[in-house]
This record gives sequence, C-alpha cells and structure tokens, in this order.
Amino acid sequence: MNSLSFNAIQFHPVQQNDDQIWITSSELAYALGYKHADSVTRIYNRNSDEFTPGMTQVIDNPQTVNLTVRIFSLRGAHLITFFARTSVAKEFRKWVLDVLEKEIQHQQIDTRLKINAEQQAILKEIVDRRCEGSTKKRTELWARHNKHFRIPRYSELLAIHFQDAVDYLETMQIKAKGDIHIDENQSIEILCGQAKLFQAWWNTHSPTLAKLNPLLVSMLHDNMFYMTYAISDLCKKYGVELPNYDYKHMFELATSPHQRYSLIK
Repeated sequence: MNSLSFNAIQFHPVQQNDDQIWITSSELAYALGYKHADSVTRIYNRNSDEFTPGMTQVIDNPQTVNLTVRIFSLRGAHLITFFARTSVAKEFRKWVLDVLEKEIQHQQIDTRLKINAEQQAILKEIVDRRCEGSTKKRTELWARHNKHFRIPRYSELLAIHFQDAVDYLETMQIKAKGDIHIDENQSIEILCGQAKLFQAWWNTHSPTLAKLNPLLVSMLHDNMFYMTYAISDLCKKYGVELPNYDYKHMFELATSPHQRYSLIK
C-alpha cells in the first residue's frame, strides 16, 4: 500500500519485510492532532512495556542518513490512541480499525496459495501407494479427492487445505476393486504389514486405553505377544521384508499422517 490518508493527513507507509502497514511516529502524531512531531514517541516512552516488536520498531530513517525513526504498525497505532488525549483520537481509533480489517482481508486473499511441488509429491506418493498399481483405484482416489475439495486437479489444491488432503487420502475407503491379481506371497505381505501397523498403534495408545479397561488391555497384550512371533515366522517363511517405518513413534498424536509413512532408514 503506497498511500493512506486520514482527514487531511497523508501517510507514506514504510516498506518492511512483512505484510503489515507501518507509519512513522511523526505522521501518526500529526494525524492525532499533535503539533510536535515527537509527541507520539513520548507517549510510547511512557508506556513502552505495553508494546511488542510487532507494534513498533526503530529503523534507519530512509530520508536522513545516520538517523533513525520510530515506526508503528496499525496495531501499534491503535494502541497509541488509547493514551492520546486529543479530540480526534477516538475518530482515528475507529479509522485505523477499518483499515486494519481491510488489510487482513487483503492478506487472506493473498494467502490463497496453491500447494508447492513438494506437497504435490507427497499427495502423489500417497495415491501411488494406496492404489497398489490399480488404475481403477488411482482414478477413484484422485476423482474423489478433487470432488471433495472442489478443484479440477490436485495441483490446484490450496496450501491451507494440504493437511486435510493428506488425511482424506490416507483414510479414504476405496470402493473400486483392484485390477491386478494378488498371489499368496502378496497376501501374506499385506497381512503382515497391516498387523505390524496395528501393533505399532496398540503400543502407542494401549497405556491410555488401560485406564478405561485394564482387563481388556491385559488380554489383548497377550494377543500382541503371539502376533509378534507370527509376523516374524511368516516373514521368514515367505521372504517378506516389511517397510522400515518408525513404528515406535509413527502413531504419536503429534505425528502428521504423511510423516507416519516416511522411511527412516
């Protein structure tokens, strides 16, 4: 924003490396009806503990060499008005809130960015893994994904919806039947893989479940014990090599879905 005015005062916003509007203390002082350019600076000095770096900063004066100038963001200017005692302070307070609201709306429009190449690759990896080589499943996954987020293609997904898309693709119940034959070895591999994932989930969350039903958890612990040996025996017999996931941490609540399936070795 290159220009901004209140009543007859014309502001000249200072450009910073952020998305905020910054105005100088002297322009703010004149807008509030003060005759002296340092009036707002003196107000700040008396109440500096109530301001954050996001409200006010001291920068090199772009118009005068070797001098600095204090600038205020719109939030900082709004706070200044509560300490000002001029007749226009109340009017200026309402004005700055209106400008701030419009600026926030403008920033929200600017943040409607689409997912980047790395995020596209993550979504594609999920679909490639879940479709298991089936063209029908791949088509269903992308079609339902695009319909769910109301986009023509997955590359058009907004960045703010990326994590929702990951969750949606990972948990979607696929309706299409596979168009490739799964032989006995593949069935064993799938069975062992899913059992290993269930064990990982159980080991993470069983302590919490034990608080609700300790007897049930005790019984299932025995099942998990025998399942461990069954998985190991089947993998040896059929030459199955399970993915080297971080089974110990993959189902912690702080772990996002696309991170759960990242190889660690």
